[in-house]
Amino acid sequence: MTPGVGALFTLSEGLARGARGGVVAAFGCTLGIVPHLAAAVTGTAALLRASGVAFEVVKVAGVGYLLALAVATWRDRSELLVEHELRRRSAGRVILAAVLANLLNPKLTIFFFAFLPQFVPRSSGNQLRQMLVLSGVFMLMTLLVFAAYGACAGLVRQRVIARPGVVLRVRKLFAASFVALGAKLAFAARS
Repeated sequence: MTPGVGALFTLSEGLARGARGGVVAAFGCTLGIVPHLAAAVTGTAALLRASGVAFEVVKVAGVGYLLALAVATWRDRSELLVEHELRRRSAGRVILAAVLANLLNPKLTIFFFAFLPQFVPRSSGNQLRQMLVLSGVFMLMTLLVFAAYGACAGLVRQRVIARPGVVLRVRKLFAASFVALGAKLAFAARS
């Protein structure tokens, strides 16, 4: 029921860079689903599920990335700047960070391996096509929901900017959330 890494990342970008930044982050998070889809379709997800070592490697990399995000967010004391003043991070870098956030989450691969195939009947003629259609629907829903998160965060951005104490508390909350998600991932077991 709690938001995942992608949702938090999108909200964070929406607050920092406005609605456009939130939508760019949502696009990146959605793009980060593609490797998990490819893994599920090609059977790599089965390897992750069966191999404790492969799962642990991806899990440790994901935990490390979440903790790095938490530290960077916690230490950031800069003011939120209006969009035309903010040039430090290009859309490409935001997309790359969003893709990494989703790429290093082995639970997303397990989701594609364990959940979506349940909706593809074994007797159907083209299971690959049906899996791709379901994955496309999932990605579209992710993009729309995350874009709405980012846009809403962008809408309240000006109110947040006007209150530096709120900015600091929001950053601390996001940093703590990244640590909590990292801890949850660290104790995750292969299902």
